[in-house]
Amino acid sequence: AAMQRLLGPLLCLWALRLPAGSGAAARGLDVASYRERVRAMFYHAYEHYLESAFPYDELRPLTCDGQDTWGSFSLTLIDALDTLLILGNVSEFQRVVNVLQDGVDFDIDVNASVFETNIRVVGGLLSAHLLSRKAGVEVEAGWPCSGPLLRMAEEAARKLLPAFQTPTGMPYGTVNLLHGVNPGETPVTCTAGIGTFIVEFATLSHLTGDPVFEDVARKALKALWKNRSDIGLVGNHIDVITAKWVAQDAGIGAGVDSYFEYLVKGAILLQDKELMSMFLEYNKAIKNYTKFDDWYLWVQMYKGTVSMPVFQSLEAYWPGLQSLIGDVDNAMRTFLNYYTVWKQFGGLPEFYNIPQGYTVDKREGYPLRPELIESAMYLYRATRDPTLLELGRDAVESIEKISKVDCGFATIKDLRDHRLDNRMESFFLAETIKYLYLLFDPDNFIHNDGSDFDVVVTPYGECVLNAGGYIFNTEAHPIDPAALHCCRKRREEHWEVEDLMREFYSRKKTKKFTLKRAPDHGEGENAKDPEDASSEKAEEKRNSKKSSHSLLSCPSQSFNSKLAVLGQVFLDNT
Repeated sequence: AAMQRLLGPLLCLWALRLPAGSGAAARGLDVASYRERVRAMFYHAYEHYLESAFPYDELRPLTCDGQDTWGSFSLTLIDALDTLLILGNVSEFQRVVNVLQDGVDFDIDVNASVFETNIRVVGGLLSAHLLSRKAGVEVEAGWPCSGPLLRMAEEAARKLLPAFQTPTGMPYGTVNLLHGVNPGETPVTCTAGIGTFIVEFATLSHLTGDPVFEDVARKALKALWKNRSDIGLVGNHIDVITAKWVAQDAGIGAGVDSYFEYLVKGAILLQDKELMSMFLEYNKAIKNYTKFDDWYLWVQMYKGTVSMPVFQSLEAYWPGLQSLIGDVDNAMRTFLNYYTVWKQFGGLPEFYNIPQGYTVDKREGYPLRPELIESAMYLYRATRDPTLLELGRDAVESIEKISKVDCGFATIKDLRDHRLDNRMESFFLAETIKYLYLLFDPDNFIHNDGSDFDVVVTPYGECVLNAGGYIFNTEAHPIDPAALHCCRKRREEHWEVEDLMREFYSRKKTKKFTLKRAPDHGEGENAKDPEDASSEKAEEKRNSKKSSHSLLSCPSQSFNSKLAVLGQVFLDNT
């Protein structure tokens, strides 16, 4: 049913969470204390960015100044915006929204990375747009289908569209925001730079009603799928004009990583069986050719022979991704391998030679990446294994001891001697701090289990938001999947929303559900009883159905109402 597609996954999303256990306490780890230390880390970095680097993209913490890196967007401010709300700072969120509206201009003569602009700028603005009402921003009539941050995200994304105008549909890696693709621009793009758009671009299409964004993202995904090798692998770099593979190393790390991530997250966000099927086919080939003793190596994409026996720090997202398809046991084994590397160096070197058990020359640095912490956060939600909190503890201790300087936190240039580099990437505040905080904050609204949500009135009818089930883009910007159903009028879904809310109220004696009706622009805060709002037709529709199960019990449902997360495997049992 339409409403099962909309709300069924959200209601079930965190239902498999284990109760808060005593394992962490038994090991003497004070979760609340570490949460507050992470909060302090955020403000040490954020405040020094504002004082010393704004409006530049990034802070240079050793010289206490700023630099533009990815396009002159005040990037750290955009990337940190939703982290502010996760930490509970609504006043600063509101202030920054106004600053960005007044100060960011995309009509500039700058060559920008298509990939980075999408995940950091478009993703950050979309997330902030969808969280605006929760942060107390006075949103305009028609939200979430309109709003200044949504318009900014759309403007930024339109600047990227010329990159997709290739014979294959795979985008160039760089575009000039004023003039489009430069003559003579290299046609060679990494796989991740082609396959990491569906989360942001599909969200844009669903909110704005313009299908062009989702269309180009899907075309790029399918082009990569079409050009996989006979043994089911993709390489690292491809020519977007000829579709010839330029770099034929296949693995799960740098240059490929978020392509696989977005097949899974796109499948969950859009309830798309084709995307999940593509990932599962890749997953078989990855296990067959690249997996050795719970490590993942790099192999030649056509032959499957090992080309690089290394672990890259960017690969540490993989256990978290495995948890999303329910493969928790394998995820934990791989995570523990990666954790041994962290404990060896106090961080993850960019490259680690697995047979030698040591760093690779000129790849000894750790730029405060989030991937291992990200996996710990996902796996802790699934297992409550205190080992995952211990990784969070070790990350806090290492980063504070090695990386903290007077003006922020500096990239670690070499984990062997702790030399620092004069850079603080925006992802430190967008991802690393966010995942650490969420690891130590089990009651954060991001972890909502569906029992608390808002009902928002849009020009297309009533819509459920903030019920949980957030999908993080690869820059850790959370997208509310329910929002994708707010901006298209589907009368049947509207009736079934009312029907489902009626069912919630009928269960109030045995279940506690908080239903908050978010006010329209200019309305008061008083909640409206959905029984008063529902139509006679919805009542007739409900009475005419003989439901064989409760939507609240997470039953076995058709594919479109399943969600692969925290032990629920994305498989069709029918």
